Amino acid sequence: MTKRILIQLDSDPQPSSFDSVVAIDSGVDHLLRYGQVLVSGVVPLVHGAMFTRGGDELRNTAIFVGGSNVELAENLLAACRDAFFGPVRVSLMMDANGCNTTASAAVVAAGRHIPLSGAKAVVLGGTGPVGRRVSQLLAADGAEVRLTSRSLERASHACEQIIGKSGQASIQPLAVDSTHAVETLLSDAQIVIGCGAAGVELVDQETVERMSRLEVAIDLNAVPPAGIGGIEVTDKAKPLGTGVAYGAIGVGGLKMKTHKAALQSLFESNDRLLDAEEIYAIAKAIG
Repeated sequence: MTKRILIQLDSDPQPSSFDSVVAIDSGVDHLLRYGQVLVSGVVPLVHGAMFTRGGDELRNTAIFVGGSNVELAENLLAACRDAFFGPVRVSLMMDANGCNTTASAAVVAAGRHIPLSGAKAVVLGGTGPVGRRVSQLLAADGAEVRLTSRSLERASHACEQIIGKSGQASIQPLAVDSTHAVETLLSDAQIVIGCGAAGVELVDQETVERMSRLEVAIDLNAVPPAGIGGIEVTDKAKPLGTGVAYGAIGVGGLKMKTHKAALQSLFESNDRLLDAEEIYAIAKAIG
């Protein structure tokens, strides 16, 4: 029986031990780990994966792109894709810094409590990799998204990139530079998801508890203090104000299940490409 081989491409000096453990726990027979991978070095690694097996055996080799630098990982993913020759290719997955699995798990969790289509959602700290993907996935399911940053320029740039990639127009950039501005922004929000920098409180508990239309609040910051006041890292559908709350570990179970299922699906064929939307579809199927 042909062994399943996963090639892990990581931009960091040492490939992620987290991603390696998940790969092994997902049933990979052999894991080949490469660190400090640059776009200029991608082609020979990809060709080595492509040309050593043929026909149906190609589906037993796949490539995972990770690392802490999401922008570089996106470039590595594109370089991998460009190295293929028609049907001679292997399946690809990108989840640098957990960006796609984390965002997918958060949006699925929100959808358990309110239909996303037409829902008013606020993504706090939305200009980072996870915030952008959360905004993209919410908008794709019909939510009215407000993406926030301390800088309107950064928020606008993030929205333009999302709209350019997905064609979704229901994303509005907003600058938030004061407690009053945050409270005004959240006054009619049904969903609020905090995606800001670790250890920075974006909104306090008192403000959250005054949100009269809140259905679900999710804080993806695992480092104290919480990004959304009143949420503990382990909270999972815990009552908060008029809604429920999830912490980073609270959505972590679904994130892990999604990561493993996505890796396993790579070996179903040799032409899978798993980025934000494809990984989101897997998370929704898991529920």
